[in-house]
Amino acid sequence: MTGVDSTGNGPAGKQQSFWHGRSALLMPAILAAFSLFLLIGSALLDAGSTDFPGPRFFPVILGSVGLLLAVLLALGVLRTPEPVAEADTAPGTASETPQRTYRTHSDFVALAWVAGGFLAFALLLPWAGWILAGALLFWCTAHGFGSRRPVFDILIALFLSSVVYLIFSTGLGLILPSGILGGGF
Repeated sequence: MTGVDSTGNGPAGKQQSFWHGRSALLMPAILAAFSLFLLIGSALLDAGSTDFPGPRFFPVILGSVGLLLAVLLALGVLRTPEPVAEADTAPGTASETPQRTYRTHSDFVALAWVAGGFLAFALLLPWAGWILAGALLFWCTAHGFGSRRPVFDILIALFLSSVVYLIFSTGLGLILPSGILGGGF
């Protein structure tokens, strides 16, 4: 019988490393690195003498919330690691070492939809404008994550990208590309 004994050691009293079952710490590390990148970039941004909220406001909020989420995710992984379950050897096999079963699954189709949507957003932004390019990005992301209501997703995408456009242009005074909806390229 395999399993973890009462001392927290692995099978047959083998001491397991600290990282056993804590590979999920990679995601909080990536989130923390990106959040620090945002915070450092906003600190180095030459904003001049702009009024509040200014161009540093949103990157500071996103970076701070990202760091907080990274800490909370890391604490959750540290408190409850998910050790890899070991399977017993099948009867009648010559191998005496148990086979390890790993939870692996990558959804490359969803990744392709999200990455392709972001690439299309980046390429089409100057010509299509924020509203259309942002709506395309939202629709591709929703489709990649499994939504199967394309008309509903398009309507929500257009609504959200229009709201973001209005917030940035009227609320913050920042100019986002208007593209073909603004009458030009």
